[in-house]
Amino acid sequence: MYVMTLDQRGSSRSEDIVPSTLRQLNAWGKRDGVVLKFERTAGDEVQGTLDSQQAVVDVVTATVRTDVWRIGIGVGDVELPLPRSTRAARGTAYVAARAAIEAARTSPQHLSVVGAPGYGDLDMLSFNRAITNAESALWLLTGLLRRRTRDGWQVVRLADTGVTQREVAEQLGVSASAVSQRLRRAGHLEEQRGRALASALLHLAEVS
Repeated sequence: MYVMTLDQRGSSRSEDIVPSTLRQLNAWGKRDGVVLKFERTAGDEVQGTLDSQQAVVDVVTATVRTDVWRIGIGVGDVELPLPRSTRAARGTAYVAARAAIEAARTSPQHLSVVGAPGYGDLDMLSFNRAITNAESALWLLTGLLRRRTRDGWQVVRLADTGVTQREVAEQLGVSASAVSQRLRRAGHLEEQRGRALASALLHLAEVS
C-alpha cells in the first residue's frame, strides 16, 4: 500500500493552502484509490493512504502544479483493520512515508519514494530497484510539469476532458493548429507516457 505525505514549502512566508488542497484531493473519494482520506497531520503537512498506483500518480500530478509541495511516498504494509482516520493508522508504510518526506527536502524535484524494508517478504534487490525506478520516473514527470506554462495547463485541462482539439479551439477562440502546437509545447503526450510509466513502476514495487 502507499502512504503519501505532502509538506508545504515556505509556508511561513506564504498563504496556507492546506485547506484548498485537502478539498481537491478528497473530492476523488475511495473509488479512485484513496482508502483513508487526506488530512492535516502536523503543521503544514497532509497525509493520505492509497491502494492504487494510478491514484498516487494522480496526486503527484495534481499537487505539482502549484510547485509548493514536498512529496514523500512510502510503500509498505498498513495494519488492518483500517481506522477511520489517517492520523490513527499504523504500519511500515507510514514509517517509510516519514523517511520519504525527509528525503524530499534534498531531492532535486522535492519528491522521494521510500520502500519499507522487508515489505511483503519481497526480494529486496528487486524491490529497491523498483522503488528507485519509480522515483526516477516521477522525477522526470514532475520536471516536465513544472516547466509547463499557465496556457499549457489550460489547454491540457480542456483536452483531458475528452473533447476534440477542434472543440478545445472553439472554447479558447484559437485555431485547431494552435491547440495542437500548445499541446506539444505543454508536453501533453510526454505527460501521458510518464504517468503510465510511473504507475507501472510503482506496481512493480508491489510485486517484485
